[in-house]
Amino acid sequence: MRLHLYQFVDTFVKPPAPLEDGELFLDFSLGWSSIAISEIWFMSSSKEKPTLGGTRIKSRKRNITAPLDPAAFSDAVVQIYLENSGDLELVTKCLESSELNFSRYGDTFFEVVFRGARTQPGTVKSDEGDSHPYSIIDCEPKREAILPYVIYIQKILRRRPFLIKNLENVMQRFLQSLELFQDDERKKLAVFTALAFSQKLSGLPPETVFQPLLKDNLVAKGLVLTFITDFFKEYLVDNSLDDLIAILKRGKIEENLLDLFPSPKRTPEAFAEHFKKEGLTALVEYNEKKIFEVKLKEMKTTLTSLIAEETDVSEVIETVKQHVKDAKLPDIEVIRVLWDVLMDAVQWSGKNQQQNANSALRQVKTWAELLNAFTTNGKLELELIYKVQAQCYEDAKLMKLFPEIIRSLYDQDVLAEDTILHWFLKGTNPKGRQMFVKALEPFVKWLEEAEEEEE
Repeated sequence: MRLHLYQFVDTFVKPPAPLEDGELFLDFSLGWSSIAISEIWFMSSSKEKPTLGGTRIKSRKRNITAPLDPAAFSDAVVQIYLENSGDLELVTKCLESSELNFSRYGDTFFEVVFRGARTQPGTVKSDEGDSHPYSIIDCEPKREAILPYVIYIQKILRRRPFLIKNLENVMQRFLQSLELFQDDERKKLAVFTALAFSQKLSGLPPETVFQPLLKDNLVAKGLVLTFITDFFKEYLVDNSLDDLIAILKRGKIEENLLDLFPSPKRTPEAFAEHFKKEGLTALVEYNEKKIFEVKLKEMKTTLTSLIAEETDVSEVIETVKQHVKDAKLPDIEVIRVLWDVLMDAVQWSGKNQQQNANSALRQVKTWAELLNAFTTNGKLELELIYKVQAQCYEDAKLMKLFPEIIRSLYDQDVLAEDTILHWFLKGTNPKGRQMFVKALEPFVKWLEEAEEEEE
């Protein structure tokens, strides 16, 4: 039995269509009746019982993934090598047309490329399964034999650039485990690494490659020094020293090349001896220059602090002499640093030219004894004039101060008359020379007249 109940606002009306047999229509316009209540109860009792309110959340379906099977992938790649007898051109074509899951087994792929088979977890030893004799480790330790592998990997990466991360992983793991390779195998890895950077192998980051080499146990055994020496020699065949330095800077080891040596040999002398023996004289000269710049900077920093603190001149002189002795700094460089530091310490005025002149001359007079202690001959005095000339030429606020500074240095016995006359007549620095010579003419004329009077 079905019950139709129509309600519009608070009034119940007749159904719009005739009722079928067995249907009951109740009109409650005159109020509720027991029959109506009975029929309504009858209808409602036939419905489903109410449930707790709220939104039912459907459970998410889990992604069903196939279990990892690197062994089957490795065997498939090995089979391609074997079927093509290690011909890298044919191997490349077969790999490109295959449906192998490189995105999932990228590390395994490069293990097969380097080792000829999948390696055991945590080691570089071959795991169980098929293997092939056409890997990088199996070839000759020569660039002619290894370069085709670099080109082969380059082609693979162009087709599947996401594999570069897997190449990084495998190289990093192998370089961290250098002690597990034989001597010739380590050389092959060094040659491959050098050629990879030389060929700009799809953006291989030097930091990822070089940082694993800084492990203490590898350095202590001398394995890192041997590896990096082979790398340097091979890389410099096709590239300049500047290119090598750029690679080392990106690898964050350019600043600490000595850290590649075992502790007992971690000295500039050992560095020079080793790389000169290996025919890498240019690298030795670069490192010596680098050390020199560091020591010069250290002396400049120390001197700046002493000047700022107005330390006694005698103490400053002794400190500078000690730096010169320890770092074996050339006298000419010392003169240049002294003048730079003294002028940097002056409180310059933005517009007041006279104030600038007074400040510069006061600084010269205050530290004349320091300058005099290191301008011990005419050559060094001339170098000081050249330094003053260059600074006055490059700094607008000092341009008109050149003759006054030279006169002050003469008055303080830092510059001799002969040196000033030599610069005036035969000076070789062209920076503003004509202008400065003209500005110095009155002083030179005075010098010459004074000399005639003495005679």
